[in-house]
Amino acid sequence: MSDAASGAIKVLVIDDSNTIRRSAELFLRQAGYDVILAEDGFDALAKISDYRPQVIFVDIMMPRLDGYQTCALIKQNPNLKATPVIMLSSKDGVFDRARGRLAGSDQYLTKPFTKEGLLEAITHHVKTDAVPTTNYKVHFACRSKTCSSSMTHPPTGST
Repeated sequence: MSDAASGAIKVLVIDDSNTIRRSAELFLRQAGYDVILAEDGFDALAKISDYRPQVIFVDIMMPRLDGYQTCALIKQNPNLKATPVIMLSSKDGVFDRARGRLAGSDQYLTKPFTKEGLLEAITHHVKTDAVPTTNYKVHFACRSKTCSSSMTHPPTGST
């Protein structure tokens, strides 16, 4: 799915609905973004490690690891906390938005979203000249209902 050679901004879309994932993928690919799809929080954590997206859209209501928990795990990692996380939800209440902020989300979009809404969120949060070049590996460990994250940098050679 990811084409590292293209230099396109990588966007991760996490949603348990295939229809929502595919709609977002279509909108974002048409706009030139490199799109990675995940169907739940656990799938997303593995893909974050593999693809290092520059922006993440996450549904709130998902099985296993919901969007609030997924967002909190991403934001707890010192090397990922600057990655914009945008919550997607059909709920538009003040409580839902506040809970998203408490989890660390950078923005909250309601479903059904529009192509323009997705693109505006990306351009608001991601500067095209600020694509990270650091080579790192993200590790997420989950036991029962508790998850943690850590990050390692590859050893650097001395000159």
